[in-house]
Amino acid sequence: MKPAAMFAAAFGLALALGPTLALADGGGGGGSGGANADCPRGEIWDQRSGRCVKQGSALPDKVLRDYAYALAKAERYDEALATLDLLRNPNTPEALNYRGYATRKLGRLDEGIGYYLKSVALAPRYAQVREYLGEAYVTKGDMGSAKAQLRVIKGICGTGCEQYKHLADAIATPAKS
Repeated sequence: MKPAAMFAAAFGLALALGPTLALADGGGGGGSGGANADCPRGEIWDQRSGRCVKQGSALPDKVLRDYAYALAKAERYDEALATLDLLRNPNTPEALNYRGYATRKLGRLDEGIGYYLKSVALAPRYAQVREYLGEAYVTKGDMGSAKAQLRVIKGICGTGCEQYKHLADAIATPAKS
């Protein structure tokens, strides 16, 4: 195949897969996967159709998890937890991490830590849960445990990854966690 034809084919494929490629990266900071938190209460963003659908719709767990995370990041924590309650399998590392995040942000720190620890038990090299667990320890004033999580993250993805930077910042400025 000639270079021009290869470029045209690759460009066409990129256009066709654009939305899929955007979902594949998982959002670096968490994995919202293209979910947006702009749906009204009782509806969930379905990234497959690109629109809000009624909460009772049969949606895959990944769509529900991504939307729950987007809600949590938008500070709609109760709605995030309600969305996570709809999961067929609530015991995945991501679902437990997002549940921990929402409960922690609601002020239920020890409950959040419990979910994070369950997530860690399932996926010890999941850097995001280590970041959030470390932030919970910072909030609790347990800097030794927070720094231990930072060391684990360094072993997972180095000092340049987003999770390491966020936790290092939280440790340096504890009031932000």
